[in-house]
Amino acid sequence: MAPQTRQRILDCALAMFNAQGEPNVTTNHIADELEISPGNLYYHFRNKDDIIEQLFGRYEERIGAAMTVPDGRLPDLEDIWLQMHLVFECIWDYRFLYRDLVDILSRNRRLRLRFARILKRATENATTVIRGLAQAGILRASVAEMEALATNLLVLATFWLNYAAARGDQDEARSIRQGIVQVMMLISPFLRDAERVHLNTLSQAYAD
Repeated sequence: MAPQTRQRILDCALAMFNAQGEPNVTTNHIADELEISPGNLYYHFRNKDDIIEQLFGRYEERIGAAMTVPDGRLPDLEDIWLQMHLVFECIWDYRFLYRDLVDILSRNRRLRLRFARILKRATENATTVIRGLAQAGILRASVAEMEALATNLLVLATFWLNYAAARGDQDEARSIRQGIVQVMMLISPFLRDAERVHLNTLSQAYAD
């Protein structure tokens, strides 16, 4: 029963953090929502930061699985689209991390270092995919432009939810779709004409 309780606490905490914002949720709120005693919760987790670290471990595994590159062949436009979809789905499912990213990382040095490693891997991954598109003749850009493009993709994906919240978006699910389109449109100017037309068609269908 103990593993099930631990899992329920994590699932409940994630849902409450996402819905209300991590700073607004206490361990007592989580215990009340689950109708368990605070002592029962503390049997499984030392404090709220412990819960956040466990959720971060889940996120870390999920985002790592999303950041894959084609094996044994050069990437194409569909590969990037699929990867962005998987990455943004992960961001959506763990959106509390992104909405309160600076605050959470400022309180926890271990998470700050782990997130920095994720950003480093994501940058390397994006650069590899972009270079693969260039090798396939789909994309044309200088080395400096490819490196800048990889960074810009990552910056936009990381802070898109905060931007959407700042401009007052209410439909966050739709905001995620728009975020994917915005990321893909960063690539558009570097594509061949045929791929650019294809991307624009996909983007219009996806954003609607």
